[in-house]
Amino acid sequence: MQLASSIQNILITLVFSLSFCGCQSTSVYVTPSELLLYDRGFVGFTQVQIESEQEIFRLDDKAKAFVKSTIASKTNKIDQMEALVRGIFDRSDLNLLYQGDANNTAIETFHSRAANCLSMSIMTYAMAKEAGFYVDFQEIMIPEFWTRKAGFSLLNGHINLKMFAPHDPNVFMLNKRSFQVDFDPQSSRSGLPKKIVSKQAVMAMFYNNKGADALLRKDYTSAYAYFREALLIDPNFDSGWINLGIVYRLSGYFNQAEKTYQHALGLNSDSLTASENLAYLYTFTGREEEAEAILAKVEYKRNSNPYYHVNLGEQEMEQEHWDQALGHFRRALALDRSKHEVYFGLARVYFEIGELQQSKRYFKQAKNKAHNRQNEDKYQHKIDFLRNL
Repeated sequence: MQLASSIQNILITLVFSLSFCGCQSTSVYVTPSELLLYDRGFVGFTQVQIESEQEIFRLDDKAKAFVKSTIASKTNKIDQMEALVRGIFDRSDLNLLYQGDANNTAIETFHSRAANCLSMSIMTYAMAKEAGFYVDFQEIMIPEFWTRKAGFSLLNGHINLKMFAPHDPNVFMLNKRSFQVDFDPQSSRSGLPKKIVSKQAVMAMFYNNKGADALLRKDYTSAYAYFREALLIDPNFDSGWINLGIVYRLSGYFNQAEKTYQHALGLNSDSLTASENLAYLYTFTGREEEAEAILAKVEYKRNSNPYYHVNLGEQEMEQEHWDQALGHFRRALALDRSKHEVYFGLARVYFEIGELQQSKRYFKQAKNKAHNRQNEDKYQHKIDFLRNL
């Protein structure tokens, strides 16, 4: 445990490209109240322009024309769905590129051609509905995965969607195919559990991500406005409550932060993220013994998760503690040799300590383990750079 640095190690829950912060309970319904929503602490939050449902899912004329032209040559609904999916991912058509912080509406994604899993799912949902298909959003339940940004640990989530053709009473179809649309096909192939989530839940995730963007900018009023909106839509969204607690903590509202973390744990008692953030709050407010007890339990549960050690390795790299970083990445590799992020971490450490052959070796392995073109290209650029040294 590293309590000295834990105050900066705040975990924000997002929906980017991988896991969605553990198993989420939906058995408890609590209406947001003044005990948890602290409006008077964020003067001006009502002036924040929150995107409406219509704005999140809207397509303009160009996007609608793209849908129409993409499926125009197909008469069979199954063929139309396949054409639309291929059109979205094909380089010659839309050619979406993965960008973790692209928390965009449907129309923003269409024009920027950059998306994370949530914004891609939002745009594809809108296009599928425009084409007359049925769509389900799916949350993929996979282990905790973190990235580091601006001194924060970001706990990433994952969502995709499944597309169905509408039933035609005049047509008997032997093949009732559906298409699963996913920016991370590896998560779909691995047999991990999924659950269908509502359009309203997806909107809450969108607001959650926008709130996290604002939090990283230290715009706490906007962050509060977005997290508040997410929780009004989905009061059982424990990740939203955790992030709201972070805003309270960073704004100096410690009592509100503690109540909010406890509320998140009431919704999901297994949330290690809520527990850890509560421990950080206790550390910051001088309750070290309580913090130590919580962190010991959290560390014990996470110690077998390779991504936990990747995150610790990245934190050590930020402090230029190369030996400690190397130890964490090696531990992650011993736990799971299939993750490109582990090899990437090792390559970065070896580069920093001047062992360039080892660095190139691990960059090559990272490329071999990568599952999308963007990561493959990123690692190839690193390999080319090392070859030219």
